[in-house]
This record gives sequence, structure tokens and C-alpha cells, in this order.
Amino acid sequence: MTIEQAARQLRVREVSAAELARESLRKIHAEQPRLNVFITITEEVALDQARRADDDFARGIDRGPLQGIPYALKDLFDTRGIRTTGGTKIFADRLPDRDCAVYERLQAAGAVLMGKTGLHELAYGVTNSNPHFGAVRNPHDTARIPGGSSGGSGAAVAAELVFFALGSDTGGSIRIPAAYCGCVGLKPTFGRVSRFGAMPLGCSLDHVGPMTRTAGDAGLVMDAIAGYDPRDDSSSREPSRAVAKEGFSLKGVRIGVPENFYNERIVPEVAEAVAGALQRVEAAGAHLVPIHVPDPEAINVAGRVILLAEVSALMEPYAGRRGDFGGDVQALLDQGRLLAATDYVNAQRLRRKMQREWYRLWEHVDVIFTPTAPVFAPLIGKTEVQWGEQVEDVRLATTRLVRAINVLGLPAASIPLPSWSLPIGLQIIGQPFDDDFVLAVAASCGC
Repeated sequence: MTIEQAARQLRVREVSAAELARESLRKIHAEQPRLNVFITITEEVALDQARRADDDFARGIDRGPLQGIPYALKDLFDTRGIRTTGGTKIFADRLPDRDCAVYERLQAAGAVLMGKTGLHELAYGVTNSNPHFGAVRNPHDTARIPGGSSGGSGAAVAAELVFFALGSDTGGSIRIPAAYCGCVGLKPTFGRVSRFGAMPLGCSLDHVGPMTRTAGDAGLVMDAIAGYDPRDDSSSREPSRAVAKEGFSLKGVRIGVPENFYNERIVPEVAEAVAGALQRVEAAGAHLVPIHVPDPEAINVAGRVILLAEVSALMEPYAGRRGDFGGDVQALLDQGRLLAATDYVNAQRLRRKMQREWYRLWEHVDVIFTPTAPVFAPLIGKTEVQWGEQVEDVRLATTRLVRAINVLGLPAASIPLPSWSLPIGLQIIGQPFDDDFVLAVAASCGC
């Protein structure tokens, strides 16, 4: 069932918000031992918010399509009086005294919070193999990672424990679990959704966005959470360019197909699934435009340098608590401290140069199609992935096709493609503030 379908049932009294919440809680408790999706289950909060949603319906108060809809938050979004850990021992007992911006907006929309989902420690990794709260497992194969860092949110949606979840994306952390778990994940344009009250990782790279069952559902969540927030210094007043949500057609849409980088070192099944998607959109009237994308490898390097420096600076007050961090995160923090300030400044300079070069692509195309991840979800505990004669580090392989889009600040969605085995994701990249258009294209691709 989609958000839109559930919203209709709520309004004609075929189901109540309390019934939806109780069914969601039943599934969560049943699947928690198998998937370890949640760090905190907010059962009392959920039932109270569901009762309020039903009371509003009874009084004729309609707060929009999310009213009465169960959802989850990645456990780095502040919720007053509800534990918010960031997936780390450092903040294991942290009780915020404020709500983050997106939780404020979702409460105003009448949505029902079921709990806080697991993540890679500090949101600083791709596996969700968390040494403090345990590994989150992929619903399609529990021996595999769900992707990260928003793996708990992706798994919760894919396992249909909730209708939607929010994640954060600093180097692919929404799109990667969307691809590995088989759901829709949108990284909005930088500044489109407020980050106020969300634990930061990379202050110039962090994005907040939805993970849902369909592209249409992602649009409904974006309508609720997006918008200017003066408390977030990255927040933009630029409105999203609206696209008609009914009757949108791919006819005449110019889809960029990279001839470099995004078609290299790809598992054959992934490449075949993306090729199939291109054939389908061309048959629907889209124009496929071969393009050469400006040096994504250089952008990836710049992105890694920026992130290493920003995270290490952020966590400097806790540098003396080495034993409280997981080994992989501590190693990254140590690397960040070794970077010179000139490296960080030069990476930011390269970033601005590449943003200008990529923006020239939009003279020729409306969106760009690429794989989201070049490989299937790796096995839990593996540090390398191998296919044929190719061997690659799990972190580098998983982020290779998505990291640059954070550096560029462009909107990008991952949608699931037909697959005979594990989930495969298609990444749809758009122009700044074309978030609605990206989702309209995604919906027209059958998602």
C-alpha cells in the first residue's frame, strides 16, 4: 500500500490511524530480531499521535496526505525527550531538548512516528555494521548489508514496516540503501530541506531527504518537509520548479547517458538493468543524449577530502575518547586530522569549478541516468567486493557513482529496477531545484 492509498482509506474510514499504527508496531516487533532496523521504538508516542490524527479526522481537520501515516526517522534527527544517538556510544543516552525542523513539519502534517532507525556510526559509513547497536540487515538477504548510512531507514521502508522514513545523505547515504534495499530514495537539492536539529557530519555536504515505496510518495513527503528555514544557514529560499503530478509524459524529455565513468566497472546485471530502463524510456518518447560528464573521479577525491576534514573538525571535542568510537570511524577521524588546511581549501575550489562545468550539461539534457551502485549489496563483514576479475573496496565501490552529486549539490533519486536477483537502483540526476521534475521522471519510469 502507498501513502496515497492509505490516505484515501483513512478519509473514507476504511481504516483508522490507530489501526495503521498498531499494524506497523506489530510488524516492527516481529521483524526487529531478524533485521535490527530500529534503535528506539516509540510505541507510546506513535499511539498518541495516531489517536490525535483520528481525533482530527473526526473533527473535520485535514492536515494533508501524511496525516495518520506511520513513518520512521534516522536516529540522528533530534526529537525532544526521545533518545537520539547518532549511532554512536558517545551519544548513546542523549535526550534532546528540542525537535529538529523536519520532525516539526511532520508533526504539523499529522504523521505518526514509529521510532528511530539504525545507521552507520555517526552516519560515517556505508555498511550499517554498527559496533554499538549491531548490524542492520537487508530485508532481501539478511546476510547482506542494507547500505548506509541510512540503512535502517531503507530497510524499514523495503520491509514495509513503515510507509516512509527520513534519511541523511552526505556521500550517497539515502540513495545507496535505496538501491540495495529496493525502495525510492531522494537526495534533494542542497538547501531544499532544513538540516536544523539534525546531527551534522559534513557541514557543506549534508542533505536530508525521504525514502519511500514510490516516487509519488516521495513527492508527498517532500511537500511536507521542504522549504526555507532561517535556523539553517544552508537553507535556500529558491522554490522547487513545479511539475504537474498528473499526466506527466516522458515524451521529449532529454535524458543524458554518460559515455564515461558511470558505465565503467559495473556488475553485468546492473548494466543490463540500466540498459533496459533506457530502452523503456526511449520507447515512451524520451530522447537519449550521449554526454561526457566532467571528471567525476576528481570530484569524488575532492568530496572525500572535504568530508574527512569537516568530520574530524566536528568531532575534535571527543578526540580523547578513542575507545568509544568504532575502529572504522576512528581510522577516518585520524585521516582527517592529517589533512592540511590547503588540501581542504583546494578541494572546495575544485568543487566550485566542477559545479560550473556540470551546469553546462543542462543546456543539452534535462536529467541524467546512471546506475546508483555498480554492485549488488555486499555481504556483512566483507571489506571487498569481487565480480569476474574485478576487486574493489566496499566503501569506494558503493559510493563511487553517488558521492559526486553531493559535492555538486544536485537533486538525485534512486529508484528500483526490475531484477531477477537482488535489488538494483537507477540514479536520476537533475538540475538544481528540479526535485519535482526528477520525481516526475521517476514516476514515469514505472516507480
